Order: sequence, then C-alpha cells, then structure tokens
Amino acid sequence: MLNIAFVGAGSVEFTRQLLRDIFSYPELGGVRLALHDIDPERLEVAEGLAGLTAKKHGAAPVITASLDRRRALDGADVVVNMVAVGGHAATLKDFEVAAEFGVRQTIGDTLGIGGIFRALRTFPLLEGLAADIQAVCPDAWLLNYTNPMAMNLQYLATIAPKVKAAGLCHSVYWTVRDLSELVGVPYEEVDYHSAGVNHQAWVLKWEHRGRDLYPALDAAIEADPELRRRVRVDMYRRLGRYPTETSEHSSEYVPWYLKDEAEIERLRIPVGDYVKISAGNLDEYARVRDCLARGEYPSPREDEDATEYAPQVIHSLATGERRTIQVTTANTGLITNLPMGAGVEVPATLDRMGVHPHHVGALPPQLAALNRSFLNVVELTVAAAVEGDPAHVRHAAMCDPATAAALPVERIAELCDALTAAHGDALPAALRGK
Repeated sequence: MLNIAFVGAGSVEFTRQLLRDIFSYPELGGVRLALHDIDPERLEVAEGLAGLTAKKHGAAPVITASLDRRRALDGADVVVNMVAVGGHAATLKDFEVAAEFGVRQTIGDTLGIGGIFRALRTFPLLEGLAADIQAVCPDAWLLNYTNPMAMNLQYLATIAPKVKAAGLCHSVYWTVRDLSELVGVPYEEVDYHSAGVNHQAWVLKWEHRGRDLYPALDAAIEADPELRRRVRVDMYRRLGRYPTETSEHSSEYVPWYLKDEAEIERLRIPVGDYVKISAGNLDEYARVRDCLARGEYPSPREDEDATEYAPQVIHSLATGERRTIQVTTANTGLITNLPMGAGVEVPATLDRMGVHPHHVGALPPQLAALNRSFLNVVELTVAAAVEGDPAHVRHAAMCDPATAAALPVERIAELCDALTAAHGDALPAALRGK
C-alpha cells in the first residue's frame, strides 16, 4: 500500500477533508499515513482526527505522527503540503500593514502585497521540504495545497527541478459546477476545458452534449441584474471567458476594482474578507479539538462539501484509474503564449505512473495578457528569493496590478519595508535588509 505523508497536518480543515476522501476509497483503507506538524497540540489533534475518520469509514490504516519532518517523510510515495507559514498572526500583519498604507485586499494569499509576502515566508519551508524529499523519498509526488500556488510551484521548479511537484486547487471544479447549476444543466453531463494560472485561469470551453453553454450564461446574466454585480461576471463580459476563481480573489489580480469605492459598492467586494475566514478557521480548529477530547467525530460544517484532488491522485497512483484534474506545474510549452518555466494551471491526466499535464497551446490574447501581468509578479517574487535580492521584492510590488493602482512608487517601497520589518525572521535572511 502507498505511504502518504501530510506536512502541516495540524491544518484540520484540509486534513479532515483529505482523510474523508481518502478513506472513502475501499482500495485506500490500508494506507500508511504519516502526520507531521511543528505544533505538538495540533499534531495530536490531527492524529486523533485520523483515527476517528478511519473508524467512521471502516478503514484500517497505519497512522503515525511525528514532530520530525524528515522522519515523517521517510519512504513516502506521496507528500501532501498544506502548511500556512505564520498562520493567522502572519495573515493579520499582511492585512493590517497594507491597510495602514491604504491598500485594500480581500484574500491576500495569491497575488498582491499579501501574496508576495506570504510567498517569501513560505519559500524557506519549501526549500527544506524539497531537500528532505530528495534525501528520504526522492520518487515521491509532492502535492501542494499551500498558496500562493503559482509562486510556490515556480519556486520549487527553480530550486528543485527533480522533485515531482503538482499544485492542487479545486477552484475550476467549483466554478464549472456552480455555472452549470446556474444554467440548469447537471454538472455530470458537462464537458469543459480550462487553463491559465491558478486563481486566474479561464473556462475556455463549456459544453453540454456538444452544445456551447456560454449563450445560456449570457441569458442568465441578462435576466438578473444582481449577477452583473460580481467582479468575475464583469470580467467575463469584458474578456469573453469566465474566470475560475471567486470574485473576491479575482478583484485583487487586476488594477480596476479595489482602488475605487464606487466599484467596491457596485460589485459588492468584501474588503478584508480573509481576515474573518482565517479567524473562523481558528474557531473551527477549537471545535474539532474539543470534539476529539470528548471522543466524538467532528461532524463537517454545513458549508463543507469539498471534492479534493489529492485523494484522486493517490487513488490513481494506487489503482491505475485514469481521470483528469487541474494542476499547477512549470510551463514546459504547455501554454505557448505564457513564459517558459512559469507556474501555470492546466488539465492533467492521472494514472498509476503519476500526473501528466496536457499541452494547451495558445490562450486567447486578452487572457494571456492578464496572465502575463500576474506572472510578472510571480517571476520577480521567485527571483527575489533565488537571487537573495531584496530589490526584487519592491520590483514585484511595483509590477503588481492592484498595488500599483493604489500607491505611488515611493509608498510601494515603504510598504515593502514595513512588511519586511513586520515579518522579520520569517523571511529569507537575504531579504530582511533593504
């Protein structure tokens, strides 16, 4: 049976969803599962959660837990990374410092000033994780859930090209599912094709039994004025293809919306939304911990209905079942009008041999142009860490669409200095100076 390692297992939201999906496959009931976290209490909670989840599904895995990451990784076939470096406290710094400079954020985990600094404090973790994988499980697949996805995968491809890494995010799945419901078509009968970058990919084709569904979406938008009060509907109407991440996310990756109070009102943009989400995750962790202390299986939240990709990858590795999902990977010519080596999101086939990204070709030019603006920030952030050059942190922020729209260039530099001071030792040593 496969050996699976969870890194950052104390992230109970992901751990619970992944365990539920893994143990729902009868073929995976006997896996060996190694849990790792640096927080002893969270690791203990994760271990208890794994045991109760296995029992609930009638599974009999071998479960171990270790504070030593390399020990947990030893002999792994699959490594699932879900670490949020710095946790809620670091997220608050990203939002509060930016707000002092007048920069609005909604999620702050992918692009923007929050995405840049989240990446910079995550890169040291990824460097160590990649070194451990190459030392004790060099043939393992690294399945990454940690954001910022494109930055993290491009960084891994740059510093550890031999590590077999794939970034996983279910935004495309949920976008197509929700759109299909909106036009009254069963998701199971829909065919679609999506590509771009994580959190800014595009539904390039979307059909029901060969019928293009975009005209039905146009009709639904025309009939409902409230639908037009959403960022990604506004983007779709101007760009011709639907973006694959929520309006909250999408508003941060372009210069058009967050700088303007009237646009925030028109499009109902929830500024600072992730601060509440992050605090809610702390509350959910406490609830799970308390349930486990009573010996009770923590029931899922009412809004929890994830269909995660990592269990599908694991199941295909174990059984050879072929299926297609979306992955973030280094661009090896997969999307011909995006930069080589960039972290791009494309369809991929899964089987016993692993993850096989699909060649997409060229995106429509207006979509590739936006993706290139996105990837400029990614490239500069990665370069800052790889080259140890703090000037590139400022260059990334200067090229970031939403940050550049909000601030003059000198204030951007001051914001970078303030966040560097706020995060301190969490950043790579070479980037802590000016």
